[in-house]
This record gives sequence, C-alpha cells and structure tokens, in this order.
Amino acid sequence: MVFVQNDGPGAKTINQPKRTAGRRKDSEKIVDTRILQQEIKRLKKEKAVYQAQSRMLDHFVSVARASADQKMINATLQKTLEVSIGLTGAEKGSLFLLDENGVVIESILTRTQASSDERNRLIGTVLDQGLAGWVRRHCNIKDGNCKLAYICDTEKDERWLKLPGQPYEVRSALVVPIIRKERLLGLLTLLHSRPGHFGTESIELIEMTAVQIGVVLENATLYARLEESLHSIAQAKKEIEIYSGALDLEMEKGRKIQRDFLPEEIPYAPGWEIEAYLHPAIQVSGDFYDVFELSGHHLGLVVADVCDKGIGAALFMALFRSLIRVYTLGVETSAGSSTQAVGAGGFGVLKAVRDTNSYIARHHGKLGMFATMFVGVLDVTAGNLTYINAGHEPPIILTAAGEIVMLRPTGPAVGLLPKMNFISRQVQLNPDDILLAFTDGVTEARSPADEILGRERLQSILRKRHSSATEVIKHIKRVTFEHLGQAPQNDDITLLCVHRKIAPS
Repeated sequence: MVFVQNDGPGAKTINQPKRTAGRRKDSEKIVDTRILQQEIKRLKKEKAVYQAQSRMLDHFVSVARASADQKMINATLQKTLEVSIGLTGAEKGSLFLLDENGVVIESILTRTQASSDERNRLIGTVLDQGLAGWVRRHCNIKDGNCKLAYICDTEKDERWLKLPGQPYEVRSALVVPIIRKERLLGLLTLLHSRPGHFGTESIELIEMTAVQIGVVLENATLYARLEESLHSIAQAKKEIEIYSGALDLEMEKGRKIQRDFLPEEIPYAPGWEIEAYLHPAIQVSGDFYDVFELSGHHLGLVVADVCDKGIGAALFMALFRSLIRVYTLGVETSAGSSTQAVGAGGFGVLKAVRDTNSYIARHHGKLGMFATMFVGVLDVTAGNLTYINAGHEPPIILTAAGEIVMLRPTGPAVGLLPKMNFISRQVQLNPDDILLAFTDGVTEARSPADEILGRERLQSILRKRHSSATEVIKHIKRVTFEHLGQAPQNDDITLLCVHRKIAPS
C-alpha cells in the first residue's frame, strides 16, 4: 500500500508496510476466542451435569442411611425430577420407572394430588397415547435408536395428548429416555407453559445428565430390592423364630410325655440293685428302657432302640413300649400263673416279642419302622434271666470272677417282617454279677476326631470293679461324654444296669 502525505511543495511519497499479516492475526485471535468460548461452554455443561449427579447421589446416600420407613425408589425419583427441572428451567415434570417388560413400577406424576385410581388411569393413558408412550414405542436400544422427543409447541404437534380437565397449561414438552445397560429404565417428561422453552443447551444438558440419572435409578432399584429382600428375610426369620418357639414348646411337651412312658420308679427287689439312664440326642428319643413287675418274684427288663430319631421314632418308641408291656402282662394274665408267663423255654417273653413284631410289621410295615431290643424276664429269687435279643447290641455280664459274657442276638430286629423267628435263652446271674444293657449311642459315640468309643472300651470300663449299679452307670456316663467332648451327640444314649448283691453273711 502507498500512503501519500501532502504537506505542500516537496511532498514525499512514503511506502507503508502491507496490513495483511495484521488482519490474519486478528482473524486467528477471533478463532481462538471462539474455541475458548466453546470450551468454556462445554466445561460449564459438564460442571452442571456433575453438580446434578452429585445432588442425586448425595440424596441417594442420605435416603439409604435414613430410617427404613422411607421409600427409597419414590424419594430418589422425586429428587431426580427436581434436579432435572432445575437444569432445564422446566415448570413441571413426571418420571416413570419401568421394569424389564416396560411396565411402570413406580412413578412421580405432575398431578401430585391424583388419587390411586386416577394415577393408574393417567399412567395408562399417557403410555398409550401420550408423548412418553410414543418414545417408549419408538425406542429400539439394540439398533441404537432410542432418542428423546421434543415438542416446541404442543398446539402444532399431533404427538401431544391434551388430557381432559388438565389443571395446567403446556406448550413445550420434552421426553427423555433413561437408558442403563441396554435397557429402557425410565421416561423423564419435562413441561413448560411457554412455546419453545427448551433450547439446544438445556436439551444437551438433560441428555448428558440422563446417563447419570440411569446410574442413580439403577442403584436405587437394586437397593430397594435389597431392602425388600432383607425385610423379607427379617420377616421370615421372625416367623421362623415364632414357629421354632412353638415347635420347641411342642417338643418339650413330647419330651415330658415320653418321660412319663419311662418307669417313674424302678421296682425294688431284695438283693438286687437296678439303675437306668437315658440321654436323648435331641429333645425326644427313639430309645427307651423299662422295668416292670410280674407276679411270682419276676421283673420285666427292656432296652430298645427304634430306628431313626426325632418325633417319628419317639411315637414308635411309645408304641413298642406299650405293646411289649401289654403282651407280656397279657400272657401272664391269661396263663394265670408266672410259670406260663415265663415258661420253661421263656414262652411268655417269646410270645410277647413275636406278637409285637407281627403287629408292627402288619400295621406299620410300609413305614419301614423297626426296633432292636433286649427283652428279659428276671427271676429275682433264683437269679435266672430268660431273654430275647432282637438284633440289639449284646448286653454284657461281668461275673464275680471278672469274666465277660455277651448276650448275643437270638433273632432279628422287631417289626421288619411278620412271622419272624425269635429264640429265647436263659442265663444265670450269680451274687456280685453285673448285667449291663445299652444302646449303640454308647459304643458309637464319636469324638471330635471322629473316633468311636467302641465295645472294647466299654468292656474295659465295666471290668474295673464297681460296688454298685449306680457306680457303673456314673462311670460309663462320665467316660462317654468325655469322649464326645465338643462333638455333637448323634444318637440317644441308654443304659440299664442290674447288679445282684452279695448276700450278707
């Protein structure tokens, strides 16, 4: 460029530098300013989204820490709607939370005073004919096509449904789908009474915030489900405790009834000491013992173990005990004398066991319940013991000379099949002899190291000289429970000890 300065004669022409470079710099400054403004605008948006997310999360945490009376999902929806209205300057709004099938499971409506029936009707109408329903129908997440819907002026858009009796005016409407993990989690509707209220900036803000809303709503849903599960568990626990208490009460009644089946007092026989002990694994037992008087200086002795444990075994225990008593005493009564009851070959006790076996097998065979038992009739004058061992643990006789005699089985368990063959035998108990009958809860008692007590250990306990049946029972109890230690008692423990005293000189 040439600049001419005219100051009169002798004026000079001065060549001025070109201004192209300066203009370029100015243009670059304008571009830089625009980029900076766009960056600031972006940062402002991100800040607004972050603040919105922080408010929703803070509210979520505060509600989660609050009392259980607050409804987690409802409170979170309300706060989410409030934050969304604050971001966009909307006047009103609603928020629907959907399940996997697109059914509304919770909602915040614009008409806050609507009744329950009116709420359901409004939700159904909006999702069927309204803008929120339009978004739901056109949302295809798998194809990546699930966008918000914006109506600039409701009077010029057919998608807007004007409800009858609507108490507020709507000219601008915006529905934003809330998507989380490829699922339509909710529908957010924002309303304003002025056309064109929602501009590009507010729409971008709510789109960015929708991602955070999805996270918050998902967490709220999961937390609510957890709370519901915990509540259900707590309720179930309470019901179980009530039921357990009632069951314990009934079990205790059963224990007392069962205890009444045991002899209240063991009959006294001069020159004899009889001691018994029963410790069930649970409140009721399948074991039992019995000692009852027969005429002619005889005593009936029974130790039995019904298969299984618990209520069923306890019921059959009572049945077995009653049958043995009834049939033994019945034979004696019908015979009219103790000779027939005991018999030369133990006919009385033999018939009692046979009849009991036939009754159980015939009437209850389908249940598969049976019992091993030792049944004996003791002549307390002569010391003769007529017995049947029906598949039971062999009772032990420790003679005064220190010898061990085993009374091994003479027949199968009682109740397996009708018409089973049982054999009675006799043995003599002399002065200072000790008879110990027991159930396998003693010999099979298991230590914490899973070692059983065993028969040999029991025999070694018995070989130690004891002056009375009481001492024998006391010693075996102590050794058995020391062996068990902290291990659970898996079976009932029953002991019956008979000691023929030495006649006074």
